[in-house]
Amino acid sequence: MIDHDLVRTLRSQVADRLNEQRRRDQMSGISPMTAEDEREYARSLIVQVLEDHARYEVAEGRSPLRPEEELEVASAIHSALFGVGRLQPLIEDPEVENIDINGCDHVFVQYGNGREERHPPVADSDEELVELIQVLAAHSGLSSRPFDSANPQLDLRLPDGSRLSAVMNVCARPSVSVRKARLQKVFLDELIGNGTVSEDVGSFLRAAVLARKNIMIAGATNAGKTTMLRALANEIPASERLITVERALELGLGDYADLHPNVVAFEERLPNSEGRGGVTMAELVRRSLRMNPSRVIVGEVLGDEIVTMLNAMSQGNDGSLSTIHANSSLEVFNRIGTYALQARERLPLEATRMLISGALDFVVFLRKHNDHATGGGQYRVVESIREIVGYDAQVLSSEVFAPDRQGRAAAHAPIACIEELSEHGYRPAVHGQWA
Repeated sequence: MIDHDLVRTLRSQVADRLNEQRRRDQMSGISPMTAEDEREYARSLIVQVLEDHARYEVAEGRSPLRPEEELEVASAIHSALFGVGRLQPLIEDPEVENIDINGCDHVFVQYGNGREERHPPVADSDEELVELIQVLAAHSGLSSRPFDSANPQLDLRLPDGSRLSAVMNVCARPSVSVRKARLQKVFLDELIGNGTVSEDVGSFLRAAVLARKNIMIAGATNAGKTTMLRALANEIPASERLITVERALELGLGDYADLHPNVVAFEERLPNSEGRGGVTMAELVRRSLRMNPSRVIVGEVLGDEIVTMLNAMSQGNDGSLSTIHANSSLEVFNRIGTYALQARERLPLEATRMLISGALDFVVFLRKHNDHATGGGQYRVVESIREIVGYDAQVLSSEVFAPDRQGRAAAHAPIACIEELSEHGYRPAVHGQWA
């Protein structure tokens, strides 16, 4: 077991020396260290403070840390400075899928195979846990995000791409949830390989992206919506300029210059303590249309930005992608209507349905399943794909791919825009529209 009191003490010493070096550089007019140089310098400082600690222990007649203990303490100090503290081992574990923290000592970890385990505390107190989250909020994303009594909610993207959501003062103890980004750079071929989609559905989705169809990806929490969004985005030609709009940077499409060399990532900015300086999702979607985008990708629709996004889709910004929470492909239309009613425009349902009919081309619905039969844990599949075909007092749609007996999307009805998709290589396996 690591002595976390020792880690905290030595981390403070390293931080003091690091800050002192920053001050010396500033006074001498030396350019500040890059983030990577600072990390390397911190590693040398960690070695120094561990050597000082070993000499002190010997002078006091105590045994110094063993080499393997020193390595663990050094890693813990570095994680406390630049990582996520005691959460770092869980973040680095490729088998971990979700981490739920209900106070510092109630930690539950869910693995990719579906099992859930209780984990040791990630902090010595709730106050220390809040401090850890505050440090992360200050250094993640495009701007510092407050997490305090005046701002009790926080969403951010960790350096590895995982999503962190935290709340305080609205529950008995601070609560944190981390959803790991297990598939950052993912392609449709991989989703075909792991059974998320069939070859026919994968071919259809690839053609729909290339044909610049507007696609809404739907599903419940943790159904794989963001992974699907990344896979579809990676089918977009590298020559196109992408604008992404998110509450907290998560998609990371610009991280892979070989796939997407021309990306601008917008992140919602929260207002300061005086209620100023905030930039909403709806404003960012509106701004994105003035930035010469080939396509606009909205990471997740959760509110009034839906009206702006649908307007953008219906005004010629074809090929846009987004995700939304819903329990079925058909329920997506009601969910959009609810968000539109809450928007500044207060669109009535009839107007919203007309807007949906003119904006969206397809809804792709994913569902997460528990494989109780084989004990193989959880798996995610595309269950349904619905094509929007018109408007007649309501949104007219056709479920072109419906769930088969295994709950996986299979060809079900003719596709209205089949000629366009065929121009981009789609040859339906069952739809019977080809001789």
